[in-house]
This record gives sequence, C-alpha cells and structure tokens, in this order.
Amino acid sequence: MSKLRSIVCASLMAAACAVVAGAPPAQAANLLSNPGFETGSLAPWSCTGGLGSVVSTPVQAGTRALQGAASSSDNAQCTQTVAVQANTAYVLTGWVRGNYVYLGITGGASTWTPTAAAYTKLTVNFTTGAGQTSVQVFTHGWYGQGTYFADEISLDGPGGVGVPSAPGTPSVSGITNTSLTLGWAASSGATGYRVYEGTTQRAQVTATMATISGLAACSGHTYTVRAFNSVGESAPSAAATVTTTGCTTTPPTPGGLSVTGTTSTSISLAWNASSGATGYRVYEGTTQRAQVTATSATIGSLATCSSHTYTVRAFNANGESASSAPASATTSGCPNTGLPKHALIGYLHASFANGSGYLRMADVPAAWDIINLAFGEPTSVTSGDIRFQLCPVAECPGVETEAQFIAAIQAKQAQGKKVLLSIGGQNGQVQLTTTAARDRFVSSVAAIIDRYGLNGLDIDFEGHSLFFNSGDSDFRNPTTPVIVNLIAALRSLKARYGSGFVLTMAPETFFVQLGYQFYGGTCAGCDNRAGSYLPVIYAMRNDLTVLHVQDYNSGPIMGLDNQYHTMGGADFHIAMTDMLAAGFPVATTGITFPALREDQIAFGVPAAVSAGNGHTSPAAVQQALNCLVRGTNCGSYSLRGGTSPDLRGLMTWSINWDRFYNWEFMNSHEPFLNALP
Repeated sequence: MSKLRSIVCASLMAAACAVVAGAPPAQAANLLSNPGFETGSLAPWSCTGGLGSVVSTPVQAGTRALQGAASSSDNAQCTQTVAVQANTAYVLTGWVRGNYVYLGITGGASTWTPTAAAYTKLTVNFTTGAGQTSVQVFTHGWYGQGTYFADEISLDGPGGVGVPSAPGTPSVSGITNTSLTLGWAASSGATGYRVYEGTTQRAQVTATMATISGLAACSGHTYTVRAFNSVGESAPSAAATVTTTGCTTTPPTPGGLSVTGTTSTSISLAWNASSGATGYRVYEGTTQRAQVTATSATIGSLATCSSHTYTVRAFNANGESASSAPASATTSGCPNTGLPKHALIGYLHASFANGSGYLRMADVPAAWDIINLAFGEPTSVTSGDIRFQLCPVAECPGVETEAQFIAAIQAKQAQGKKVLLSIGGQNGQVQLTTTAARDRFVSSVAAIIDRYGLNGLDIDFEGHSLFFNSGDSDFRNPTTPVIVNLIAALRSLKARYGSGFVLTMAPETFFVQLGYQFYGGTCAGCDNRAGSYLPVIYAMRNDLTVLHVQDYNSGPIMGLDNQYHTMGGADFHIAMTDMLAAGFPVATTGITFPALREDQIAFGVPAAVSAGNGHTSPAAVQQALNCLVRGTNCGSYSLRGGTSPDLRGLMTWSINWDRFYNWEFMNSHEPFLNALP
C-alpha cells in the first residue's frame, strides 16, 4: 500500500500533500454552511459528476452525512466557497470515513487518510494570502477506491466580506410610453446594484430603485438586478417582465408554452414574452385558469393523477391574442397498475374457437401481461344485459371446466397478470339507449367480473354501438344517450371496484383518429360514428389504464402531418400513436382532444396474416416502437407529441392466432418490450 500512497501524493501538488503551519487562528463560528449536511440536501456544497448525496447512515454526529461515490473516472469532489480575511490563520477540520479520503483548500493545503474504517478526524492549518478574500474547501475520494463519507466539516476563523446575496424580485411602477421604474429590496453587504436586460447592463445605482428611459412605445422588456461590492457581483434576481404603454394593437400569440413542473395537485407552466402584452391568461379549454403579468403560472387545486391541457393568451388594453399551441401534463400520484412498464396485451378466444383453435387459459404463456377474454356479448343490441360463457364443448372439444378456468385465472393473477372481460367485438353490438339498459349493463358486467374474479374490463365496441345524434358537437359534454350512458356505466363500475380496477379500450381508428378530420355530431353528410369514442375516452381519461387502438382493419387515416397514412407498416403505427401522445384538434369543433399519459397508450396489431387486415412484420412493429419510445428510425415522420419512454406497449388480436403461427408475435416482441428503456 505504501507504493500506492507514493503514487497518489506524487500526482498532487506538493502543497496539497503538506500541512501549512501558521499562527493560531482567531476563533470564530464555523464559516461553512450546512457543515453536517443536516438540512438533508447538499446545498451550498457542490459535487462533481452528480456523485455526492446526503445519507442518514453512517454518520459521525447528528442525523446526516455526505456520501461521495468516487468512480474510476471521477473522485467525487465536493466543494464550498466562503469569504475569509487576508493574511489570517484558519483551521479546517472534518470527520471522514473510507479509503483515500482528502480534506483541504483548493490551491492550498490539504491532508488525507489512506484508510478509515470508522470516522477519523482530519485537520488542516493554513494562512490566507495577501489580498485573498475567499477560499474553496474540498473533500474527495480517490479514483477507483469506492465510496467515502464526510461529516461535521468546520472552518474556524474570522469571516470575510462575501459577495452580496441576490436582490429580491423587482417591482415595476411608473410605466409610460418610453420609461419605467424598478424597485427592489436591499441586499446585505451590497455597495450598489446593476440592472440588466438580458446580458446588457441598463443602469448602475447605489439606491434600491432605478428608472429606465429611452424605451419604445408598446415594447416588452425583461429585467434582472444584481447586487455588487468590492468582492464581486451577486447572482441575478428573479426576472420582472413589463411592457411600456402606447400599444394600439393586441399583442401577438405567445410562443414556447411548456410544462416546467408537476405535483400531485398542481402543474407549472412557462412561455415566451409577447411584445406589447400587459398580462397573460391561461386557459383549459375555454375556461380561464389564471391571469398573470409574468411569463409563468402554476395551476393548483387539481386532482391527483389527472390530465390537463392548457393554452395561453396575451392581452393588453386593446384586446387578447390568439391562443398559443397547447401544452399537456398529468399530475403525479397515479396509482400503481401492477403492470410492467411495457406490457404485452392479447385477446384470448374464450367463448369461441374460430379457425385458430381453442386455447385453455392454463396454457397461455406467462409472457402475456393482460389477457382479454373475448367476448362478453349482449342478449340483444339494446338490452345492456351482457353474458359470457366458455366455448361450448361441441365447438371446442378441449375446453376446460369452469372450475379449471377460474383456477387458471387465479394462477395468472398470482403471477401478476391481469385478466379482463372484453365486451363487444365484431358481433357484439351494444347500444345503451336507456338508463335501464345502462343499469343492467353495470349489474350484468359486475356479476361476470365477480363470478370469475376478474381484474377489470375491456371495451371493444365496434360496428354501430357508438354514434352521435345530430348537433352533439362537444366531446367534453356529450348528449347522445348511447355515449352518455356508457360513460355513466363505466364510472359506476370504477366506483364499485376502486383504484385497482383495470380499464382498457380497443377502438378502431375510425372511432378515434378519424375525429381529426370528421366528427359525427357536427359534419354534414359524414358517418355519424366518426370520432364517437372520443367523449368516452375523455370522460374516463383519469381512470383509463390503457387505450390500445386497433391499427388494423382500417382505411387510410390523416395524421397530424396532414398526410394520409396506410396500415401495414411502421409509419401507420407511428402517426396514429403520435396523435394520442400529442392530442389533436377535433374536426371543425374548435376544441382540442388532449394528449393521454404515455403510460395509457399502446397500439394494436394482428398477430398473424390470418388474424386481420393490416398485419405488420415484427421488424416494422419494432421500428415504430423505437421511434415512439426512443425517437429513432422515424422515417419521414416528425413526432408532434415527442418521445414516449413510458409507452405502455403492444396489443394483439389474438393470443390464439399467435399460437397458431408458432408464437411469432410473442417471441419477437416480448423480449423487445422488456429491453426498451
């Protein structure tokens, strides 16, 4: 070990391996802030490579200590700079633990310990130089020697005059066509103040007020203030944005609206200033949520795990601008669905066989994360009375008994899988035209869920199950009974089973993305079913687990690039899925359908060529996933909704057809999904 020590010391400055002697220091309180890391954060310490953290064990004293995770390429140096006096003696002490831990002054004296299984006290004596006004204290480990700990670091000696603190946010008064006045709170230790517009200094004063003149009428300006003294200049204050008077037109539309933060009950927004604006209004749809003079706002009192889409309009005495481009976000606190980050979802022909053959629940491979039982169907189109039974023995000679079926479901659930009842399908048309049908739907579906112990429900309404009455123009407030009653029924089931209830939907593109061009409640001469899933999705947006649109059995659909996209290739999946991640304006309604959360979005493809029109090769499916999740290999399409690293995954029709084709879909995509970030 002596050889390693000599190499380490040789690599440092000679002064860094010596202890500088000096006169005894003048005693003072510890000059370091957060010396024992008891605040629970590093500030004002700064650590290289992001390798520093505060831990609760092991500690030398108190309840916190510094942990530095030194790596082969970074010694995890943590520093703090403090003001000192020139030609003055100081004592630096600290308790350290680990292999090769250093304590010292940058460019000056230091000491170290080669090994400390328990906390060991290190001491460095030094004297500041002539004219020196600050020192930087450091502690670090050594390359490749592992994690170190430090606690109760103290710099003993008289304090110096430091850089003043940043002034408070300036207030604005006295606004005219050509001038304005700024005022701010005094900053301790300051001898003066400088006012900046961007990086350009506009004024220097000793008072806490400055008048800026020579401005253009109706011009926008953003100012910050820095305090200074003989040591240096403070950090900037928060910005104040203002527009001079004399505007004769409404301001232009604000740009750059973005989400800057979320909590379980709030969403924070920021945008670019709009020239000539005296203020800004934040809207959610047509409802005003905030009015501010700054270029940021926080919308509070929101529901946990709720999705919201906002726009901003600038205004002045002459009126209000057009709306900005929308920005969407979801509050935090979403419940744990129990699903993997990227899930494999498939339909099991439980009530019929068709050409793919019957597959027992117990024989479904463990790769499938959600198993949708196809299908629950109504006794009549408008009855709302849903029935489900296992495939008859005459059609499916290998069918299990109901007891075996239930036991197999329980075994899947014990593995963390979700088993849902899927209602509808190609032949199961459901129209809840009355409240009686709605209530019967709820009671009959609940009876099936309870009988088989299922995790939730999949809505696969096709054909003429959903449609609009003429004049039903707002997906946020639908009026057509078949839609209103379905929403009410789903809310009842969600309330009945609670947060663990899994709700998925499998609409065709006709009922979702086609709504970008045509909306059945408002368009003259178009199919009144166009976009008819949109009000259901919107109403259930905070309860929906996964929306996996069927990217098959579809005609060409226009994407957000205003180009038609055709099923069967990566481009179709990219364009259709991006519409859900970005949100889109609904036909001619003037209303934007908001983006869904990434974790709520998947897309569906046929498992094999016999399963449906629009079969896509595994390579093309994975190209689409790479584009949507990683932003790579997108071809000519540009993602409007950005990348979706939390994209939920893939759905297929069907598990039976995949088995028929030797599990090509499962074997290709399950490992690929697991490897996505």
